[in-house]
Order: sequence, then structure tokens, then C-alpha cells
Amino acid sequence: MPSSPEDTTESTESTDPLDSLVLHATDNGVSWITLNRPEAMNAVTWDQRERVIALLAGASADPTVRAVVLTATGRGFCAGADLRGAPATGDRVPGDVARTIRLGAQRLIAAVLDCEKPVIAAVNGTAAGIGAHLAFACDLVLAADSAKFIEVFVRRGLVPDGGGAYLLPRLIGPQRAKELMFFGDSLPAREAERLGLVNRVVPDEELTTTARAWAQRLADGPTRAIALTKQLVNASPDSDRATAFAAEAMAQEINMTTQDANEGVASFVERRTPKYRGL
Repeated sequence: MPSSPEDTTESTESTDPLDSLVLHATDNGVSWITLNRPEAMNAVTWDQRERVIALLAGASADPTVRAVVLTATGRGFCAGADLRGAPATGDRVPGDVARTIRLGAQRLIAAVLDCEKPVIAAVNGTAAGIGAHLAFACDLVLAADSAKFIEVFVRRGLVPDGGGAYLLPRLIGPQRAKELMFFGDSLPAREAERLGLVNRVVPDEELTTTARAWAQRLADGPTRAIALTKQLVNASPDSDRATAFAAEAMAQEINMTTQDANEGVASFVERRTPKYRGL
């Protein structure tokens, strides 16, 4: 199944073999980041993780990028972490595992949460372990009918990492989160949608088209207002009312200095469709 735009796409030629494992292209203001190890169900390597983090940071810094789609090729969205590509280390000492998680899986999830552009996950297949958390960290989640989500850690005798115990209770509450994490059962896309982990489930063949349409709506919108809204919503579960209200007021204060805010107000007064430029 194709998972990145085929037409009107701009990309940069590169001889770096890693570029073939994480495809990247821009399409009308949308940055498409595509995991491309279908033979491994897109289990993400150390090098791939670093490239995705860099691409998300690049999207934040690039004013021509106004939305991001994170997807994959083949039958798997991301089957978890593949640590075989990690830098070699000596004997493990206390603190090594925690450090690896902080600098690895947690950095990847934080890169999605902190990206200054809205990020859509287009989940084309199995999302397991860190792969599931990668999807759940995105601002909007589209899933193909064949997709499924698995909190696989308990099957391996592990504690969920990569932000799972942070993300899931905020999305579906602690009881549902515990059920998924304690049992590690496969969660079909339709059930994930019912629980609130997925925004919309679509037929497999419509996933890319739907992701493109959603991303284009975001890319045509007031980019800074959306970024500030993302920050407010992400921070709200950890904020008391006074803090949240103060942050909201300050966000609007900042937003009103943007050209898009002025355009939005002017278009309302003039009764016309606004033309946002992301500025």
C-alpha cells in the first residue's frame, strides 16, 4: 500500500542508505515521514529513530512546512524497537537502561509531542510497543481497517516505556490503560477508535488519501495558532485551572501578533474566506 504522496512531491536526492529506510518528501506544505523497512514490520532502529527526530525538528524550524504525516510502508506501521543497530557498549552498569530509554524511546516520543507543527499518524498496520506509543503521541491518528495496536511489553516481561504510561491514561483513563498494559492483547483499529485512541478508521486503500486531505487542511490553516493550541492541550492534563487559564491567555496574546490572526479577524469582518500563510 502506498504511504507517501506520489504527485507534486518535492524531495532531495541523497546517497545516504538511511534515507531509503526513512523516506522523506514535502508536498504542498506537508512533510511526509515514512518508515520503510517493511520486511521487519518497520521495527525502528537506532539510526532510523535519530533520523525521525531530526526530521521532526526540521519541520518545526521550517516555515514552509505546516503539517507532518508519519506513516510506513507494508503491513506494519512500527513493530517496536529494533536495538540491533544501536551503538556497541561494554558491560552494563546501573543506570545504563534508564539512560538508554531517556536518550532513545523517550526522545522519539517527545520529538512528536514537541513538534511545532501538527502531526498526523497514518497507521497502515501493526503498531506494537514503541510503535503504538509513536502513533498515540501524534496529534491526530488515522488507522487503516487492518491496523492493530499492541502493548507488547508485558509479553516480554517488561515495563512499558517510550512514554506509554504517560500517554495512555491521559487518552483513555487509568483503568483502560491498565487493561491494555497488563494483558498485552491485540487491539483492532475499530476498538481503538471506540476507546478514543484513534480519530478515524478508514479502508486500507483510503488511508493515504484521507491522510493527505487532513494534512492539507492543517497546512492551509493558521499554523501558529494550531501550534499554540497543541501546546495548551498537551499541557492541560498536568495543569491546574489557574495555570491553564494563564497559559491560554498568554497563548492568545502571542497569537494576536501573527499575520494569520489579523487575516482571520479581517476575513470575518469582510465576510470572506481567510487565506492563511502560516505567518
